[in-house]
Amino acid sequence: MRRALLLFALAAALPARAQEPTLAWPVDCRIGQDCFIEDYVDQDPEPGRQRDFACGYNARDAHRGTDIALLSFDAIDEGVAVRAAAAGRVLRTRDSMADDRLMRGVTNQNACGNAVLIDHGGGWQTMYCHLRRGSVAVRPGEPVEPGTPLGLIGLSGQTNHPHLHLTVTKDGAVVDPFRPAADPGTCGEPGETLWQDPPTYVKTGLVTAGFSTAVPEFEAIRDGSARAEYGAPALPLVVYALMAFAQQGDVLELSAAGPKGEIFRHSVVIETTQNSSFQAYGRKAPPAGWPLGEYLGEALLTRDGTVIAHRFAHIDLRP
Repeated sequence: MRRALLLFALAAALPARAQEPTLAWPVDCRIGQDCFIEDYVDQDPEPGRQRDFACGYNARDAHRGTDIALLSFDAIDEGVAVRAAAAGRVLRTRDSMADDRLMRGVTNQNACGNAVLIDHGGGWQTMYCHLRRGSVAVRPGEPVEPGTPLGLIGLSGQTNHPHLHLTVTKDGAVVDPFRPAADPGTCGEPGETLWQDPPTYVKTGLVTAGFSTAVPEFEAIRDGSARAEYGAPALPLVVYALMAFAQQGDVLELSAAGPKGEIFRHSVVIETTQNSSFQAYGRKAPPAGWPLGEYLGEALLTRDGTVIAHRFAHIDLRP
C-alpha cells in the first residue's frame, strides 16, 4: 500500500503532458469558393527551393506558416474575420501598421504586420499575421476560445495581397499543422493533422504569376526575369502564370485591369496533365498608349468550379 501511495504521489507531482491543440478553421471564408490555401510551410532546407508537406510546390522558400488567401482586395473593406484556432491566452498584439501593398516601413521585425500571438499551454503557440489596422479585437492577457474573433484580414506587414499567415510553434520551433509529427525538412504522405476538420490538400498550384511586356519564355518565368514591375504606356501588357501539376480539364483564367477598368479576361482549358507548364495572354497598347498608373493582374485556377489556386500580379506604368 505504501508503495502504491508513493507511486501515486510521484505521478501527481509530475507535470501533465500537454495535449497538442486541435485547430479550428481560423478565417470566416469558404475554402475553394472565396479563399484557398495559397502556401504551406516550406519543408525544403535548401535555399532557393521550396516543397510543401506532401512534396508538392505549394510553398515559398523559407515560408514558416500556412497562408489562407482571399480572392479579392474588396474583401478587405468588406471585412473578413480571423478567429482563434484553439483555446488559450493572448500574449501579444500589434494594431498600428498601415495596410500598404507597397510594404513601406516594413522590416524583419514587423514583417508579420498587425498580429495576435496566442499561448495554448505546453509550449504551443499560434501567430496570426497581416491583420487590418484598427481591427484587432483582443488584448494581452485575455483568454480566448476556438472561434473568438481576433481581427480582420488586412494588408499590413510584408504582403501585397490579402491573406492570413498562420504560424504554429512548439517550444519556439515551427510545426506544420498538416504533418505535425514529421521530422522538420521532410515531406511525404499526409497523416495525422492538428486540424479539427482537415482541409483537402490539392497538389496542383500556381508557382508564380506576373506582368510582362511581351509573351515570356518558360525559363524567364522560372528564373524571375520575365516579371516587369514597371512599364511604359506604349508597350503590350501580358499576364502569365506558371502552374505545377495542372490536370487535364483544369481552367486557368488570366485577367488584367487598370485605371479605366478591365483590359482583358481570358480563360483556357488545360489540355494535358503536366508537372510544370505556363500560360500567358495579353493585349497590345492602344494608339494613345495605356493610361498611367497601377494595373492589377490575376491568375485563377479552378477544377470543376472549385478554386484551387490564385495569384495577383502588379505593374506600374510610368512615362
